[in-house]
Order: sequence, then structure tokens, then C-alpha cells
Amino acid sequence: MPASPKSSLPPFDPTDPLGLDDLLEPEDLAVRDTVRGWAADRVLPHIAEWYEKGELPAVRELARELGELGALGMSLSGYGCAGASAVQYGLACLELEAADSGIRSLVSVQGSLAMYAIHRYGSEEQKQQWLPRMAAGEVIGCFGLTEPDHGSDPASMRTHAQRDGGDWVLNGRKMWITNGSVAGVAVVWAQTEDGIRGFLVPAGTPGFSAPEIRHKWSLRASVTSELVLDDVRLPADAVLPEVTGLRGPLSCLSHARYGIVWGAMGAARTCFEAALDYARTRQQFGKPIGGFQLTQGKLADMAVELHKGILLAHHLGRRMDAGRLRPEQVSFGKLNNVREAIEICRTARTVLGANGISLEYPVMRHATNLESVLTYEGTVEMHQLVLGKALTGLDAFR
Repeated sequence: MPASPKSSLPPFDPTDPLGLDDLLEPEDLAVRDTVRGWAADRVLPHIAEWYEKGELPAVRELARELGELGALGMSLSGYGCAGASAVQYGLACLELEAADSGIRSLVSVQGSLAMYAIHRYGSEEQKQQWLPRMAAGEVIGCFGLTEPDHGSDPASMRTHAQRDGGDWVLNGRKMWITNGSVAGVAVVWAQTEDGIRGFLVPAGTPGFSAPEIRHKWSLRASVTSELVLDDVRLPADAVLPEVTGLRGPLSCLSHARYGIVWGAMGAARTCFEAALDYARTRQQFGKPIGGFQLTQGKLADMAVELHKGILLAHHLGRRMDAGRLRPEQVSFGKLNNVREAIEICRTARTVLGANGISLEYPVMRHATNLESVLTYEGTVEMHQLVLGKALTGLDAFR
């Protein structure tokens, strides 16, 4: 067939150079636009101040609003959850992290870690007790896996739970826990005589506390805490009954990592768009800096990696919706997209020059946030080893 006349082609869109919106259904676009509008209204006017002060003062109010949007546990079904597609959940993560990684972390930990653990491994009574209120944002959840001395090697965790009559008694520490100080319930993983088990620890349980971690230079607009468990006594029905071993927490992490694959591209998009706008208007040597070859080279490279990353996220989302997404493929996406997002942010900073370090622009805030995103839920090295094992069939973890 002859090629279509050039005049019939849609115009080139610098914000969507590959025409990726054509891959989205009207329902997908509606989810994306709703979350984008909420973030523009409720987060962007305040985020620089929150970040500078190192606080998220309206976290409970924001959680309730996100619940009204259907963004909490949105890919789960029943119990007040939206039952959205994986692609729609990914689009929501992208738009939330385009505002700030801390806001996306709030949603990811609530839905993909705490709620997902209860939804997949909890009893019917546990699901009925917690999930409707968590979906509505009335109760915030957290996920206690990482410890002060055990991050990438959770099998060596020291937190333990012992039976005492009909009860469980938990002792240990968890570290770098998003939402911890504002959570109404913590999903805590602990060693038992039967293997690693998950426990639901309500806030206010004697012996349980969640002091907030201060002095962060990344994810500053996010609640990050330590979980302290000193002889925390729980009833027998506090344990998640449907899983034993690391399979439980690792499956939750895989679900959350999927959201990061999308979210990191949101942070990258914001930085790219800031650099593009700045390059069009910033005058040096008598013309906009976007008219110089070196700047155009930077913009072109950023655009290529950004939209390749979004395309990868979309592909993984379709695989998840089809029930065909493997954990190794999630590692592929997390490794690539977060690493490229950081590089996009750093390159955008060079386009903005000295202004790139100012909170008047979003670039440095996103760049520092992504340093945390690069590390949590699997470091670069761990995802490289996951892929290396999948490629070679040889285990290099030990």
C-alpha cells in the first residue's frame, strides 16, 4: 500500500513523541487525568515547602482523598477496592510520582504492600476488618520487612515471634518503614519456629512504637519510621494464615516494584519537561539555549530514555493484566527505569544550570528522591543478580 500523505499524519507532540497515548483505552486516560488533576491541585502547590521542611503534614487528609479517588489498593478487587487494571494502577503511580516520590510511596506501601499482603494472605476476617477502611484511606498501613542490619538479605532477619499459650510474642526492630508513624496497622514479618510469618500489629498495641526517622535528604515529604517491637503480645488470629516463608513478603515487593517501574518515569517526565521549557526560554549568547546542539542532544537523549521507559512499563502492565508477568521481568523494569530516571534528572539539572539546585524548580527534589527509590525494594545490585541468575541459570547471591 502506498504511504499515507504526510498531511494526514498527526502533529508531532513533544510530550508524547512516540504517540504512546494511542495504546491507552478511554478508561485508562480517565484514570490518568483524574490522578494528574488531583496531584496538580493538592500536591504541587505545597510540595516544595513540605520537602524543605521535611514533613508531610496533611498525610491523613491526603490518604482519605486518595481513598475517594480509588487509588488505594486500586488493582485489588472487593472490600471497597477499585479493581482497576495493572496499566491503570501504573498510570496512577506515574502521575503521583510526577508530583513527588513520597506521595507515590504513600500509595504504593498502602496498596501494594500492606493491603496486598492482607488481600492475598489474610483470613476472611482480617480482610473484612482492615481492607475496606484502608481502601477508603481511613486507616493507613505500613510494611515491616527491612531491619537495621538486614536489608537485601531478609532471610536473616532478627525479628522473631514466639508462641506463648494461645498468643504470639514479637520482639525486634524494623527500619526505613514508610507510613510507620501514621499507620493504624503494620504488617510485620518475623522469624518463627515454622519459618517467616506475617503478623498484623495494630497501632497502640503495648510494646509497639514507631518513632519517625528525621534528618533525611531524600523522600523528605514522606513519613519514614523505625518499628520497635518489645514483647508485643498478639492473639493467635493476628498471623496471616495463608503463607509461610519469604515467598510472602517477596511477592508483595514484586507487586510494589511494578508500581515503581511506572512511578520513576513520572519523576523523569517532570524533570524532562522542566528542562525542555527552560531550554526554550533561557537566553544565552543571544538565543535560547535550546537552539544549541549540545542542549538539543541532551533533550533528545532524555526523551528517548523517558519514552522507552514508559513503553517498557506499559508492556509489563499488559503482561500483569494477562497473568503473565514474572518477577524477573519486574526486576528488569525496576532496574532500567529507576536508573534511567536518575540519569534524566541529572541531565535536566545541567540544562537548568545553577537554577537546577533550587526548589523553585522540581529537578533536584526529584533527583534526590530517586536516590532512595534506587535503593528501596531491591537495590541495583540485587536486580542485576536476579536477572543474572535468570539469564545464566547460576545463583550468584551467595
